Amino acid sequence: MDTSLLRLFVAVMRRRSFAGVARDLDVDPSAISRAIASLEDELGVRLFHRTTRRLAPTEAAEAYFRRIEPLADDLDAARMAARDAGKQPEGILRVTSPVGFAQINILPLLPELVALYPGLAFDFVLTDDELDLIAERIDVAVRLSPFSPTSHVAYRLCRMAPVVCASPQYLARCGALRTPADLARHKCIVFRQAGYRSEWRLRAAAGDVIAVPIQARCIVSNALALRDCALLGLGPALVPRWIVGRELNTRQLVNIFPSHEATATEFGAAAAWLLYPSRAYLPLKVRVFVDFLKKKFRAGAPGEAAVNAARTRAASAFSADAGTGSPQVARRIQRK
Repeated sequence: MDTSLLRLFVAVMRRRSFAGVARDLDVDPSAISRAIASLEDELGVRLFHRTTRRLAPTEAAEAYFRRIEPLADDLDAARMAARDAGKQPEGILRVTSPVGFAQINILPLLPELVALYPGLAFDFVLTDDELDLIAERIDVAVRLSPFSPTSHVAYRLCRMAPVVCASPQYLARCGALRTPADLARHKCIVFRQAGYRSEWRLRAAAGDVIAVPIQARCIVSNALALRDCALLGLGPALVPRWIVGRELNTRQLVNIFPSHEATATEFGAAAAWLLYPSRAYLPLKVRVFVDFLKKKFRAGAPGEAAVNAARTRAASAFSADAGTGSPQVARRIQRK
């Protein structure tokens, strides 16, 4: 049997679409339909129920897929291992990442990466949606926790430290915030994701946690929009330090509570992760990209490099591992 037919069948099962596979391979959908029909003739079974609206695998197709998928993956791994032996990495690397994270932390690194590996090309799918790595043919995905457990390989790229910040103009107009409890009197800029809109938690040097109910002036679904709304003076925002590093350094934004660690979820939980499909063999182009990012993020997200290195001793004490094993007591601030 032609092994290309097996790989094509696996692709159709993953995509559930002749047209989708055709777009991936840049061929006419009729070519995919004819190839699957040829496989059905060879096996003597129907693999798909075809209608104008949907493509549904038969019970025979599901059983065949369970046996064939690992074999097809092994064949691909063997082919890539042979191709990569003694070669420089080359080919198109398809990467997905949240928009803001890529624009600030990954895209500026590309000139150096291209200089190291001129045979690499990139297809960036920048979206805040979590794509299906298999269906969308993604080589590497960047995810910002929390994310649902998957069967993919996951590597924590870096921890992320959120800060509560606002523009100097806003603070001059609406009054300084002297304690975290003062946040309850202000309307804030909040992230749309569940769990980020109702309460912010701040931890002081003593280890006590203050949970403050948050009123929203603006709810946004993009990290860059959080920063931009804060720059426009619309209120305090809880944002990752990497996205406001330059603005904090140039005093366009002010870290309101530099001696506190802040979060909307759990302390130390915020992180950036690399995900890639779990396979026995990692293609060379993926391996060099992953190793490059690990090196560049070793000291944290590159966007944080713009933050003034002279941080207060209290703030520096609040690393992602601060307070591990020590009891914490949360005080809740009531709305006034």
